[in-house]
Amino acid sequence: MKRRTFLKTSATLSSIAILSPNFIFANEEKNPFGITKNPRKFSLKNSYEFEPSKEITQLWIPLPKDDSYQKVVDFAYKGNFTEAKVVKNPYDTRVLYVKWDKSDIKSQLEVTFDVIMQERTTDFSKATSNINYPSDIKEYLKGTEHIPVTAGLTKYVEDITKGAKTPLEKAKAIYEWTTTTMYRDESVIGCGVGDAKKSIEEKIYGGKCTDISSVFVCLLRNAKIPARETFGIRAGQSKISNACGKADEKGFADVTGAQHCRAEFYIDGLGWVPCDPADVAKVKLAEKLSNDDKKLQDVKKYFFGSWEMNWVAFNSARDFVLEPKPTQYPLNMLGYPYAEVGEDVKDYYAPKTFVYNYKSQEVL
Repeated sequence: MKRRTFLKTSATLSSIAILSPNFIFANEEKNPFGITKNPRKFSLKNSYEFEPSKEITQLWIPLPKDDSYQKVVDFAYKGNFTEAKVVKNPYDTRVLYVKWDKSDIKSQLEVTFDVIMQERTTDFSKATSNINYPSDIKEYLKGTEHIPVTAGLTKYVEDITKGAKTPLEKAKAIYEWTTTTMYRDESVIGCGVGDAKKSIEEKIYGGKCTDISSVFVCLLRNAKIPARETFGIRAGQSKISNACGKADEKGFADVTGAQHCRAEFYIDGLGWVPCDPADVAKVKLAEKLSNDDKKLQDVKKYFFGSWEMNWVAFNSARDFVLEPKPTQYPLNMLGYPYAEVGEDVKDYYAPKTFVYNYKSQEVL
């Protein structure tokens, strides 16, 4: 059994010092859910298994990112693989690539990581109207296959933002439209495809988290506001609603199907602003709320500028090519593990010969 320890640091409370001081003291406004700035630490264990195969098996696993609000303090993997390495792509997304040669035994892998996180908030008083964005931020103004920027969509969003003067005012108008117009459709498989153009042009306003976040991001980009989805996975109990994450009384959760897509937009003076229009829709459906209910209004207000960090962020990659290049490319997104056996692409929504499970334990 091969084992690799990629990163290991102290897992004590002092590890929170690695989070950005600017983040820690960003905004002390109280919220009605009892969410505080106290750090949260989760230990996650992910297991993967493939049936014996006469062909090469390849697996790409999204890994948690390091950012001001989230730090990976322990990461390791072990299994009977032929090759395993951490790779990146043009989105600077960290991915664990694993390969097994043909074999008469099952291909197995276990990945573990510990993540320390802290509530992410925004001090909107620091916003400016400057639109001379840095070159790396401008990348999130460009269109992709699923998030196009077109004359028609630009005109569409002009109607939504009519009367708004500043980029922040426009973003608020787009968020209001998205959370009021779009709704959660439980019949959609997984997190949804996130085909924003189709959703807007065909008025398909029902969807799951990727669908709703992608429409939000698409409208922002067509309003000339940099924006991106962020794919990740729920790790534990939410203080807002069980719809936003749950665990048992000891902090344990089976999060195999807990993938979730959030969104961010960029405003000068603020940096990346966290949002979650999809969870507004999810709470509304789960708790049978109307747009006028106080709780839904509180949820909507909170998720414009804040993230409750019971969720691990992976990446913001859309319509991109994995490394090494797989049979299927470009890939729409990487919120789930992606696998190929020979040239056969495995269905990560309903795996049969490809089995995986994710477990999470809150420890801080």
